[in-house]
Amino acid sequence: MDHSYDPTQPLNETTFAVLDVETTGLSPHYGDRVCEVGCLRVRGGRVLDRFASLVDPRRSISPGAFHVNRITPEMLRDAPTFDAVAERLLQVMDGAVWVAHNAPFDLGFLSAELGLIGQPLPQHPVVDTLMLARRAFHFASNSLSAVAAVLKISGGPAHRALGDVQTTFGVLEWMRQDLAQRQRVTTLGQLIALQGGPLTIPPQGTPKELSLPPLIAEALENGGRVRMRYMDAQGRESERVVRPLHVRARGKTLYLIAHCYRRDAQRTFRLDRVVELTPER
Repeated sequence: MDHSYDPTQPLNETTFAVLDVETTGLSPHYGDRVCEVGCLRVRGGRVLDRFASLVDPRRSISPGAFHVNRITPEMLRDAPTFDAVAERLLQVMDGAVWVAHNAPFDLGFLSAELGLIGQPLPQHPVVDTLMLARRAFHFASNSLSAVAAVLKISGGPAHRALGDVQTTFGVLEWMRQDLAQRQRVTTLGQLIALQGGPLTIPPQGTPKELSLPPLIAEALENGGRVRMRYMDAQGRESERVVRPLHVRARGKTLYLIAHCYRRDAQRTFRLDRVVELTPER
């Protein structure tokens, strides 16, 4: 994103805007929209400002997304549309270092929503707690809920925007203090270098650029397996272990092609019907 930040800025004096969005599905390229947004503006471990709102996405929530966030059509009936909350959200985020767990996902959706109202995504430095978890720590799973459980961080309701933001804030603060003690990482430049350098959020234009759930992305990279709870077209849930092979788009639907150990055969699963993923060791 923005390469003009001051790398010598002390982390305990840096203003962060911690962001999370809940969505109707996995990809804005296939028409999915933001249905809830949350943001905390923080510095030195203190909350300076906050904003959270349900958002009318003007489309239905996919079955898989509903089983994660439990946001119902009734909850969204009187919610504002994104254009009505954008100014306040950007006000909380303005001039700060943006933080998210799996930042390309959240910022990809933010970019898409802003594009729909004719605004570009502002250029800010980005810190991704997921990338930090992968590169600087050794958690069994790098999902936000798993990391928070290991660190005994309780932020708020999981898979709701403000709850996940509070949890991400807690994870960020723990990482900041731990890295300062263990690796003497005390400046913004050092933290961004540790995550692998500045993040560039690509336009969500093609399936190749999709930000997949971290466990699926990791399994695709290393040939690993995941345990999956899946809901079929009749609403029945089943649990199975799969080895992801690749992701394919058909029309406006994304599919995971994977080897299913329950069937000992290659199977195709709709990603919007995946209810839960956990690592399989």
